[in-house]
Amino acid sequence: MQHLFVARRVFYFLGISAVLVVCAALHAQNPPAESPASAAVPVAHEEKSQPDSAQAPSAQAPANNSELSSQDHPATFKVRVNLVLVRVVVRDEQGKVVPNLRKEDFQLLDDRKPQLITAFSLETPESLALKPAVVAYEDADASEDKDAGEAAATAAAVKLPQRFVALLFDDAHLSMEDSTFVRTAATKLFAALAPSDRVGIFTTSGQVKVPFTADREALGKSLLSIVPRAQISSQGFQDCPDISYYQAVLIENRRDSQALAAAAEDTVQCQFGGDESKAQQAAIQAQAQAAHVLNNGDRETEYAYRHIEEAMQSLSRRPGRRIMVFVSPGFIPSSLWPETSEMIDRANRSGIVINTIDARGLYTSDVLGDIANPSRDSAKTAGFKASYRVQAQSEQNRVLDDFASGTGGTFFHNRNDVDEGLREAVAAPPLSYLLGFSPQNMKVDGHFHNLKVTLTNKRKYSMEVRRGYYAPRSITNLVEAAKREIQEAIFSQEEIHDVPVDLQTQFFKKDAATARLSVLSHFDLKGIHFHKVEGRNHDNLTIATAIFDENGNFVTGGEKTVQMKLLDSTYTRLSRSGLTLKSSYDVKPGSYMVRLVVRDSEGSQMAARNGAVVIPN
Repeated sequence: MQHLFVARRVFYFLGISAVLVVCAALHAQNPPAESPASAAVPVAHEEKSQPDSAQAPSAQAPANNSELSSQDHPATFKVRVNLVLVRVVVRDEQGKVVPNLRKEDFQLLDDRKPQLITAFSLETPESLALKPAVVAYEDADASEDKDAGEAAATAAAVKLPQRFVALLFDDAHLSMEDSTFVRTAATKLFAALAPSDRVGIFTTSGQVKVPFTADREALGKSLLSIVPRAQISSQGFQDCPDISYYQAVLIENRRDSQALAAAAEDTVQCQFGGDESKAQQAAIQAQAQAAHVLNNGDRETEYAYRHIEEAMQSLSRRPGRRIMVFVSPGFIPSSLWPETSEMIDRANRSGIVINTIDARGLYTSDVLGDIANPSRDSAKTAGFKASYRVQAQSEQNRVLDDFASGTGGTFFHNRNDVDEGLREAVAAPPLSYLLGFSPQNMKVDGHFHNLKVTLTNKRKYSMEVRRGYYAPRSITNLVEAAKREIQEAIFSQEEIHDVPVDLQTQFFKKDAATARLSVLSHFDLKGIHFHKVEGRNHDNLTIATAIFDENGNFVTGGEKTVQMKLLDSTYTRLSRSGLTLKSSYDVKPGSYMVRLVVRDSEGSQMAARNGAVVIPN
């Protein structure tokens, strides 16, 4: 996919939130354990690159070892070109995806300023399909093994993950009726998933967590655990006056005198038997109760947000397209709207699209409240309290709309076919458009930029597109910036072709339980930019390798930096033959995805390759 050669030229717009340290070789032999409180990260150590014939089978080692050696100190990196990527799904009036659009059909505005679209590509499930790695054998007579290995790798590529879907159920806010409703709808979902889809199940209470898997039966059984799990209880506090969270927001945050007066009147009736002479005392008690209700509600939301962030962290560490489906009746963040915006920004930086589903389905405003808990409102306050219930039920949708529109997702609401909503939210669109532009004269200040995408033909099509992005903050450490860029590319499946490199693999069985997997990267030096210093051709290549299992879990990997100071004669020879570097890892038999990322220091170019490998039992 050479049209995506710029797809990863800016780490801060689509950065990965996981804190993988990729500064040297990673030799962890088992997938890192995931902590519910923080991202588990593999920690690196140096793996030396030796330029001998075993490491470079297609090229003789340079006569002078100082021409090609591993590097023990950080390389000097240049900043790559800023590029903002905007993924767009265009649908017609019937909701069908619109094909055959060209770059000229789109107009993109950044804070109302027209932008030049410099990158344009089409994405389909077929274009994103994982391809098998070429299996290299040193024995020329091993053609039958080679054919069998390539056939197995081809079959594995179909089943290895391409998309990761986090189903997040808001059990902290779900009612029992809503939870039953969404459980029934979700049971129909798993049978329709593609073999390359991996699904994880999470909840805002943190009580249910199913790691990403293709096991449909396990996913279905876990749905039985989706029940209401409110984390903050008001038990032990009197409910006189009975103040809803929304009314508490009006009283405490919006200083609504009418809402306070209604609460004070309720207190007069329920606490003082209708004695209006106690109105001032009732108002003080109502204010205190409003503060208590608001604090409990905010704590509930904060608790839910921490588990939403955990689900996002787990999703961001998966090597492929990332989708979160948030099933919730909605809630009111109140004073936590800044945290909502920060989560939307982190999702965009991690390439996560959030689709939201209103768990209430098609509903009418509940004017009378819960019939199981009849209202004790007086005639003086019943009208106000009814209006607060209606306003709250409408306003709690806003957070779901923001999560979806802020990340380019869809908000499914006011419909009872939630099973269809889940299917649409999980399904990959048959076609999406990827637009890229480089902002001109953008300040490095972290400021939010509003995006707007329209069609030049003025057709009334709907678009799924994120509403904006945050500008980067000042970069002072270019080495760390380059590491982030490599880290971001490792956890992607998009291929980048700046640097001409081919990926091959070898493996042999050490015993029944262990195999030695070698990853070979072959470079065409003619496509790499060198810097001439004192008669030598200088450049540094950073080669990062990551191996993921069939559910997208990191298994092992490593990174090495090769420092090149080539004489002209050596450069000429290697330009003809190419240069092959080899990294080897011990793994168990199984199906693996190999991800190879290369970055050079002089031209700030990158390459990324994917491959599927099957090691039989």
